[in-house]
Amino acid sequence: MTNDDLPDRLSIDPDSPHYDEAALANGVGVRFKGEEKTNVEEYCVSEGWIRVQAGKALDRKGKPLTIKLKGPVEVYRKAAEDAGHA
Repeated sequence: MTNDDLPDRLSIDPDSPHYDEAALANGVGVRFKGEEKTNVEEYCVSEGWIRVQAGKALDRKGKPLTIKLKGPVEVYRKAAEDAGHA
């Protein structure tokens, strides 16, 4: 059940051009290949990929290293009681 008001591409990194604080504040859930994911750094529904942290490694700017996983991505609004625990 994809909501039309959710962005096609979203990042939790404030430095990213795809960061949207309003969308994140309302709670966004991500299913990747039918499985609930809670460690998604960025997603793109139309291109079919997510970025997740690659362990505890950091890049030279101190941000977590990520890997891109390709497959079907489904995004949805989380319930109000779950939104604060994203």
